[in-house]
Amino acid sequence: MALIKNEIPILEYDDNPVAVLMPGRSKKNIRLPKKAVFAFLRESIDEYAKANDAQVVTEFISMTKLYPIYIVNYKGEEICLCQAPVGAPAAAQILDWLIAYGAEQIISTGSCGTLIDLPENAFLVPTRALRDEGTSYHYLPPSRFVELNPAMIRSIESTLKRLNLPYTECCTWSTDGFFRETRDKVEYRKSEGCSVVEMECSALAACAQMRGSQFGQLLFTADTLANVEAHDDRDWGYASLDKALLLCLEIAHDL
Repeated sequence: MALIKNEIPILEYDDNPVAVLMPGRSKKNIRLPKKAVFAFLRESIDEYAKANDAQVVTEFISMTKLYPIYIVNYKGEEICLCQAPVGAPAAAQILDWLIAYGAEQIISTGSCGTLIDLPENAFLVPTRALRDEGTSYHYLPPSRFVELNPAMIRSIESTLKRLNLPYTECCTWSTDGFFRETRDKVEYRKSEGCSVVEMECSALAACAQMRGSQFGQLLFTADTLANVEAHDDRDWGYASLDKALLLCLEIAHDL
């Protein structure tokens, strides 16, 4: 094991999996289900949990809010369900914690902005993510892209096909700079094959890969940056929130 140093700090990498502060340090007396849905879906998570008598087994405590960790019974199977916070550092922190307490197969979902002409509320399956965020560099050595888990991609697509739901595979641009998606950067990312943009996929994929778990993501289109004249909020993909959650539960059940 070695610490690889670099003049630019974000390009430094330590391959030692043991850190001073580990995600399972509290030694809570819980064991989460192997399958987990970790979703960026606003109020849909809590509403589904309440409507389906989900059990709150514990909470992830952050300085801004508490994140309930639910166990839901979906078609006779226990699945962990948790709201994902926006932004790679916060999202990866909770994912790392979920893995420490038993999550092995994680399905995530959330909205993305389109870089090309795509309709709102279309579903996409990312196969690779461009690492334009800082968190993934603490989990994997520096590289331009991270590849998503092939087995999870197959599982997601198998469920979508079974349900006759159209989807498109994509390369996504994961960035920390929500208000720094300049026109030149958008064009550059498009030239590299990216068709959508979001903030967490590359970090979550890197975290799961480093911890030996499987991660896959289902994206749905929201706003668009495809128009060179102006950004268009559209409706931020709101119509897909509940549908995406049910799809992820179905995908997890099929794993």
